[in-house]
Amino acid sequence: MTMFDDRESAFENKFAHDEEMRFRAEARRNKLLGLWAAAKMGLSGEAAEAYAKEVVKADFEEAGHEDVVRKVAGDLGDTSSPEEIRAQMAECLLEAKKQLAEEH
Repeated sequence: MTMFDDRESAFENKFAHDEEMRFRAEARRNKLLGLWAAAKMGLSGEAAEAYAKEVVKADFEEAGHEDVVRKVAGDLGDTSSPEEIRAQMAECLLEAKKQLAEEH
């Protein structure tokens, strides 16, 4: 292999790693958001965990995170606004990245 091939391979590996970490952070964010919403709905324990999994699955409906916002907003009804959910989502992403960094 040439030095160029080595560099190219290193960039490809870094890109793959970064994409995996982004995916894991977003999935963890959605779980944390689901747990937050579950608490607002009075769910706890296994019911809260099951709801959080539903929120994670909702993110696979379309590109972006609006599918998650719609699901949580629909489930919370008048107790929360899409803006509050997006703000909570941003906080959850920070927490998710922190948790993932602590794991490594």
